[in-house]
Formats: sequence, C-alpha cells, structure tokens
Amino acid sequence: MPLKDTSKFISLILRHKPEIIGIALDEHGWAKVDELIEGINKSKRDNKDDYLTMSILEEIVANDNKQRYSFNEDKTLIRANQGHSIPVDVELEKKTPPDVLYHGTGEKYVASIDRQGLVPKTRLYVHLSKDVETARNVGSRHGKPVIYEIDAAGMAADNYVFYLSVNGVWLTKSVPIKYMKKI
Repeated sequence: MPLKDTSKFISLILRHKPEIIGIALDEHGWAKVDELIEGINKSKRDNKDDYLTMSILEEIVANDNKQRYSFNEDKTLIRANQGHSIPVDVELEKKTPPDVLYHGTGEKYVASIDRQGLVPKTRLYVHLSKDVETARNVGSRHGKPVIYEIDAAGMAADNYVFYLSVNGVWLTKSVPIKYMKKI
C-alpha cells in the first residue's frame, strides 16, 4: 500500500473507525502505536512486503501535508488532530479567532449551506481556514470550489467558541447564515 493510501487508512482508523483493525481510542483520541501498527499489519496479511513499521509511521506523520496526526512525547501514542466523527476530546484550547475566517466547499453543497449555515454533519466541528487559498484547496476536493467568508469576530462577540487545532485548522460547532457571505 503506497504511503498516501496508508495515511488515508490511518485517518479512517483514528478519526472514524478504530474497530476495523480491532483497536480502541482513549477519551482524548489517542491510540497505542504498537496496537495501531499490529492491527494494520494484520489487515494486510496478503502482502507482507507492505507492512507498516514505526519508521514508516514516523515518515507519514512528519510528511503529511495537512499535519493530520500527532505523537505523544515518547511516540507510544498517536492521534488524529481533528476531523473525528466519533466522540473524543482532543484537548483543544479555546482561542480568539482572527476577524475573518473562510470555509471552502463544493458547489453541490451550496444550496444546503445557504439554507442551514455550516453544520458539522458527521464530524464534531465545522472546519475553517485562515486564508482563502486554503479554503479554495479544501473546496476543490469536492468539485468546483465555493468560498464563504465567515465573520468570526462577530461570532466571537456573540459568544461562539472557537478552537485552533495543532495543525492550524479553526474549529467551531456551527456557523449560522448571518455570519456568512459567499465570495
């Protein structure tokens, strides 16, 4: 399995379905590294040349362009930084957002967003970007990109809570329509 495919599989496990390889996450989303490696390798019984090792896992974590994963200090635990659909507390700190944030989506989702605002759907939080380019890249993964500008300062003034994940993604529970405008 190429590194990109392995990284996507790890993302699936650590964000959504740890049970598919027979592991569990703790309340903060941490998985034991040795259990993750063993579970992934058991799932690859047919191709022993493709086994995951600690050095490959370290390479995936270090080189992931979205910085999806973090190790604990002694690298015995690993977790996804955000994007979970399972209830975990990744120990996010409340932060004051910049005045404006952005959300990129695909054109096919615009009608729904324009009706209900931004909601996390299957995730725990709505993901927001600090710049238009990042939002456009995110939106491009879902077809023709559409970018929303978010009045984060207005939301913060109205007591909406924001978090900043370790990889720079801004998170909040929802964004009502009144704080959004298409750009």
